[in-house]
Amino acid sequence: MQNGTRLAAVDLGSNSFRLEIGRLDHGQIHRTEYLKETVRQGNGLDAERNLTLDAMQRGWDCLARFGERLAGFRKSQVRAVATQTLREARNRDEFLERAHQVLGFPIDVIPGREEARLIYQGVAHLLPQSDERRLVVDIGGRSTELILGQAFDARVMESYRVGSVAWSMKYFPDGQFTPHAFQMAEIAAKAVLDEALSVYRRDTWDVAYGSSGTIGAVGDALTAAGWPEGAVTRDGLNWLLERLLAARSADRLRLDGVKEDRRAVIGGGLCVLRAVFDLLGMDQMQAAQGALRHGVLYDLLDRDQEQTDLRTTTVQRLASKFDVDAAQAQRVGRVAHQLLRQLRAGDTANELARLQRKLDWAAQLHEIGCLISHSDYHKHGAYILDNADAPGFALPELHHLSLLVLGHRGKLRKLIVDFEDAVFVGQLLCLRLAVILCHARRDPDLKGLQLEATPGADHRLLLTCRPGWADTYPQSAHLLREEVLAWQKTPWTLQLAGC
Repeated sequence: MQNGTRLAAVDLGSNSFRLEIGRLDHGQIHRTEYLKETVRQGNGLDAERNLTLDAMQRGWDCLARFGERLAGFRKSQVRAVATQTLREARNRDEFLERAHQVLGFPIDVIPGREEARLIYQGVAHLLPQSDERRLVVDIGGRSTELILGQAFDARVMESYRVGSVAWSMKYFPDGQFTPHAFQMAEIAAKAVLDEALSVYRRDTWDVAYGSSGTIGAVGDALTAAGWPEGAVTRDGLNWLLERLLAARSADRLRLDGVKEDRRAVIGGGLCVLRAVFDLLGMDQMQAAQGALRHGVLYDLLDRDQEQTDLRTTTVQRLASKFDVDAAQAQRVGRVAHQLLRQLRAGDTANELARLQRKLDWAAQLHEIGCLISHSDYHKHGAYILDNADAPGFALPELHHLSLLVLGHRGKLRKLIVDFEDAVFVGQLLCLRLAVILCHARRDPDLKGLQLEATPGADHRLLLTCRPGWADTYPQSAHLLREEVLAWQKTPWTLQLAGC
């Protein structure tokens, strides 16, 4: 990306939605605009973990306003991510379909550990560089992330299902602050976070940093009351607890530094933060400027180049872990690339490179299920990808990859996909054809093979072979004719010429 490029990150948190816009300047992103709206979508999950219509409408209304501000941005300049509330919501697809429309950009629901990684990147990029070992803590509305890292390297990441909105709803449902409620809330938070004791021991980090949300609000309140700026201490937390108990309810709480939109969830957030301090033997934490949205912005830069795209490294790690046949994977990838270049000849170089990168990941991983069993290995591979810990990937990206792996062989009706998505269909067809052409596990003869969309006809694809090719490679020709039959069960038609 060129200096001066504008980038934007949208963070769909459980308590607030945030929009961060910055301008790239020699590897650094400088804020030009920041918008935040308290949506409290985390309050809108019912007993069946469905978002209520009111909660969805609040989200759609906010995203429509953000979308107006993002008019004119290209897709490559914007990334929107959603966290714990939409990870939990059973009806998230209903929300996301309209949310995509009103925002104007796709929204990635990211796994908890990926959220943790991006939070660390945001914090690290806004801190002075040093060799100190860092513990980063982020208490959100429905989850808390803990990360150990050094410089820009996040080494240990975990996400726990405890947060300010969830705990406030559960232990302070009427906004009443009592000693018993605080005691029960802290005990419950410690029970969830207990496993962090063995991983985030005091001897594993030098400095603790708190990111965004609850910790930022607590830090602001302490600073306004005269405590050292930028620091959250155990004594300060005790003082704040006394102030909340004295107020007796969220409605009556009047505390400098605590904004109106934070009062309703400050009780639950404080309990979680006190639990973290107690469990990890912490006396002080520094309030950090960086947050998830900043990590998303810097991740956009990394995704722009294949050599810095963490997803490529993750794919390589998975391929190694599941002992794939590397030579065959590369062979299938090369053939699929060639076919996709032919099929998408009208795409720009950047768009084609993006599609080829994702297709290459599928080629690298299409046989990972073989380590479990060669029988139905494509199904095993798809299951692995849908459930893998895959740094850099959002949940929809992983599912897209799993669908390509599941669909690279066999019947197509097993795929629950939108066959009107020409981009996905093209990637799937190129992968299936590449697997067929490489069935003998040697480089195929591709001279004269041409894949194209039939001019003037919707949903028709044509594969042309040179004269005599089918006689020279009868097994490949037979498999291609079987592939024609497979596509007859879809809205698409594959035709062969000379094969």
